[in-house]
Amino acid sequence: MLLRDKVNTDISAAMKAKDPARLSALRMLKAAIMNKGVEKSHDLEDAEVLQVVASLVKQRRDSVEQFSKAGRTDLVDKESAEISVLEEYLPPAASPEEVDAAVAAAIAETGATSPKDIGKVMKAVMPKLAGKNADGRSINEAVRRKLGA
Repeated sequence: MLLRDKVNTDISAAMKAKDPARLSALRMLKAAIMNKGVEKSHDLEDAEVLQVVASLVKQRRDSVEQFSKAGRTDLVDKESAEISVLEEYLPPAASPEEVDAAVAAAIAETGATSPKDIGKVMKAVMPKLAGKNADGRSINEAVRRKLGA
């Protein structure tokens, strides 16, 4: 089953279960998938849908951070609930060990020695973690630790 079909099935299930929070998050996801499909002029494949989901999760995390600073716990709770719904569609997260191994391999591959080489290492690490849910910020921190930045 394609990911976008699963979203549609889950929307129906949320309607039947009368779960407004889940339904809202799923409708937002469906709209984002449809908008990206129109933008690209074709139906999205699963990999592209995963990119849309990851982008939405990142936006929600940034919102949570901003709302926390502003003391808006009601909005933090809403965004956190949306994140938990969206994360169901992402692949399992890369473990810290997997990230460290990929970073070490990328450093050896690129011959990086100083913090100036962070960009080269990041470019080499990201394809190694393709198919896994890996946060760019945590990967960047791991690269900085290894290069002594």
